[in-house]
Amino acid sequence: MIPKELIKKIRQIQIYTSRAVDASFAGQYESVFKGRGMQFDEVREYTPGDDIRTIDWNVTARTGKAYIKRFVEEREMTVMFAVDLSASGDFGTVNKMKNELAAEFCAVLAFAAAKNNDKVGLLIFTDRIELYIPPKKGISHMLRLIRELLYFKMPKRKTNISQALDYLAKVIRKKATVFLVSDFIETDFRKPLSLLNKRHDVIAVSVRDRAEVALPGVGLIEFADAETGEILLVDTSSRRFRDQYSHTSAERFDGFKNMLRTINVDCISINTDKPYIQDLVRFFHMRHRRH
Repeated sequence: MIPKELIKKIRQIQIYTSRAVDASFAGQYESVFKGRGMQFDEVREYTPGDDIRTIDWNVTARTGKAYIKRFVEEREMTVMFAVDLSASGDFGTVNKMKNELAAEFCAVLAFAAAKNNDKVGLLIFTDRIELYIPPKKGISHMLRLIRELLYFKMPKRKTNISQALDYLAKVIRKKATVFLVSDFIETDFRKPLSLLNKRHDVIAVSVRDRAEVALPGVGLIEFADAETGEILLVDTSSRRFRDQYSHTSAERFDGFKNMLRTINVDCISINTDKPYIQDLVRFFHMRHRRH
């Protein structure tokens, strides 16, 4: 049985996301992610004016007449969400937890995919593979994915992004668009990400809370590492400490984005204290201009 509050939450997300998808980017989603591949349709006899580069030399040699291969734009797409729901995502100081934001973000794109008749799959991971749902079509399937994302209760686990990327490389056969959603506290996954991005279109979605970017000056507070349980007492009234914290955070995030740039992986950054629809729209515009 699904708890009533979860059904209510799923319904709220469905209403919110369907409005967001309709209002902001239903067509943009299609223009950015569709038509990225061509699939073989048929072989037909060559007619003057056809591109000679499309001649099928095997059929031509066999029949003695010139034949060309005809391709059509591939209209169906596979979207895969690989979502890190480790213990560090169970954190948020403003509107919602990072894991809640990750689930909602995936819901928006899942409904956009459903409207475009695309297949959508889900991988939930921590430091192990927690759940894999193969790509399928349909609203009922989308609702199942969202339910799993919202209902997932993780033990206090760490993160292993490399393992998740290796797993995806094995299970996704057809070219897909992969949204890798995480707070990316772990950073040692450049090689498997680069390899996966060569076969698929991988987009990193960085989920952050503002307290991870800059600390407020509120005196002594305890920090608990969600993944190790380590407790640290810090004095946030110290301007020097806060400046150092912000500098280290910015430096680390810049290093992460630079790593993504070197392997041609795009990044969307979303925050628990800000609406993300406009960030998505800007991302779509950027992709559209580039392609």
